[in-house]
Amino acid sequence: MQQEATDELVGCERDEAAVGDRDPMGIAAEIGEFRRLFLGELQAAYAGRRLGFFGELAALARPAAFAHRLSALRHQEWVVYAKPPFGGPHQVLAYLGRYTHRVAIANRRLVTIEGGQVAFRWRDWRHHGKAKVMMLAADEFIRRFLLHSLPDGLHRIRHYGFLANRERTHKLALCRRLLAAEAPGSGRDPDPPPQPTTPTAFETCPDCGGAMVRFGIVPHPASCRPWRDTS
Repeated sequence: MQQEATDELVGCERDEAAVGDRDPMGIAAEIGEFRRLFLGELQAAYAGRRLGFFGELAALARPAAFAHRLSALRHQEWVVYAKPPFGGPHQVLAYLGRYTHRVAIANRRLVTIEGGQVAFRWRDWRHHGKAKVMMLAADEFIRRFLLHSLPDGLHRIRHYGFLANRERTHKLALCRRLLAAEAPGSGRDPDPPPQPTTPTAFETCPDCGGAMVRFGIVPHPASCRPWRDTS
């Protein structure tokens, strides 16, 4: 039954009545509930002066214009569809890991900065990753750049488990005690570095009479017979 409702949502035309009859508390009801909650939070953010409008949306700063936009959104058809990722959690972590130490845009992508305009390269993935150049006003470029800056109190990387900030000291001490390991800088003298080995003399040179020193042993090839002096 759930699959039938999902198939109708994916199709070009949707019979809302049929979806409601087949799954009255499923996707059809989820759309209306999500729309109500989303617009309610949006209205609360506007009333609390937590929204900023720039560029083409600057007119929405006026209460009448914002109320008109909300009214239109309440009568607009929304699409709410969620499904599990195809790749699984490992692929999600691999994707996020590529961005933990990257900035919003690299310097090499900047083309020109002149006349209050910023031109930079970008790839249009809707057209097979075609390279393009976009021109933006400086203030709009800065606004988009700051969207990638984390607010105060948020961190790109957080440690969990025994490395979490709140319990790190206690948990690390427990781990060292269970492993019988010394803490770094505990005062114990470090192990002395290994002393270089000195080649030892093992016989006298027949020509000069000096001590011969062994530096290594050259193995014989498997196919080579040992040499014997038959003189």
